Amino acid sequence: MTTTRPPHRAPGTRAQHPSSPIAEPTRPAHGAAAVVAVRRLFTAQSADWMLVLGTTVFLVLFGLVMVLSSSFVQSGKGGGDFFGIFLRQSIFAAIGIPLMLLVSRLPAVFWRRWARNAVLLGLGLQLLVFVPGIGWGYGGNQNWINIGGISAQPSEFLKLALVVWLATVLAPRADAFTDWRSVAMPALPISAAAIGLVLLGQDLGTVTIMASIVLAALFFAGAPLRYILGLVALGVGGAVLFALTGASRSDRISAWLNGCTPDQLEDVCWQPMHGMWALGSGGVFGVGLGNSALKWSWLPHAESDYIFAIIGEELGLIGAMVVLVLFAVLAIGMVRLMRAHTDPFRRIATGAVLVWIVGQAFVNVAVVLGMLPVLGVPLPLMSAGGTALVATLIAIGVVLSLARDVRPGLPS
Repeated sequence: MTTTRPPHRAPGTRAQHPSSPIAEPTRPAHGAAAVVAVRRLFTAQSADWMLVLGTTVFLVLFGLVMVLSSSFVQSGKGGGDFFGIFLRQSIFAAIGIPLMLLVSRLPAVFWRRWARNAVLLGLGLQLLVFVPGIGWGYGGNQNWINIGGISAQPSEFLKLALVVWLATVLAPRADAFTDWRSVAMPALPISAAAIGLVLLGQDLGTVTIMASIVLAALFFAGAPLRYILGLVALGVGGAVLFALTGASRSDRISAWLNGCTPDQLEDVCWQPMHGMWALGSGGVFGVGLGNSALKWSWLPHAESDYIFAIIGEELGLIGAMVVLVLFAVLAIGMVRLMRAHTDPFRRIATGAVLVWIVGQAFVNVAVVLGMLPVLGVPLPLMSAGGTALVATLIAIGVVLSLARDVRPGLPS
């Protein structure tokens, strides 16, 4: 009796019926492959990574709600669209959040490679604010451009370019500064040019934030503290001299230091005074979302520079504290990401963005509370302002991109 052995099969292959056609290997459907690709694109790398991302998105959504509440009176003036400012801010949020997620996928080498071009482009755009027909000013600040009906504030993108460029040039000499020359060159000349261009446009608030970015980059690069303190003293002295050269700036500082005189109540004191009234009238629980009385043409820029005052009025002390806690959580997340970096470039860039965003939030809140004179600095991620929102979201995208795949021994 003859027995027939079954044909040999390679391990892992399935038996086929002799009369059946050869089976094709199983492949995932195109839709399933796309879903997997998207999941990989936006996968969080760590709990701290997700903390920064989640807090950022929540602040943006919270800000949209408050922009709608605080702006519909201003938007509807003269028969305008009551939702105009809110819709414009929503469009920028819809652009900025995907950009942040896409930027978060870029490797660190991308930022190093393009840092020089980015800062040169930023300086070039900032120069356009002084070109007649393109640049324009508001409230004494010449810091905007308008091209083809689209307005933007170049200094916001210049901040981002400055962060990446400073991290690039300071990383090779991190923790190895020996004298003034090693601290100053080549970081300070380009930084001084960027700050000087914004200062020429009379925007002291933005200059303050940019100076804090430079100091933060030097600090996280390991520059000696005595040199940083020297730069702080020099910067404070320059800011005081600049503030005293303009009548409106010196009047604001005088009112902040000495209190308002009767002739200032309808001028330099109007905005800070009504901002304090808004905060004070909110109490613990607020007057209710949408029920602010001060936004009815009593508080200028209620949807931008003074949105924190409207939050305090409508949502009370609890709402104001929620905002402060959210920025504290954002700061904690960034600090934890920064401490995980052994690469100086990643550490410097993350620290500079941290000081930029959280420091600007502190300045905005301090102005509303009367702890600082009026500087015209918006609340990051929450105030109305499309350029500022997109630039800030991209900066956070840079932080997230530098936090991806951080493992000992891997190249940056």
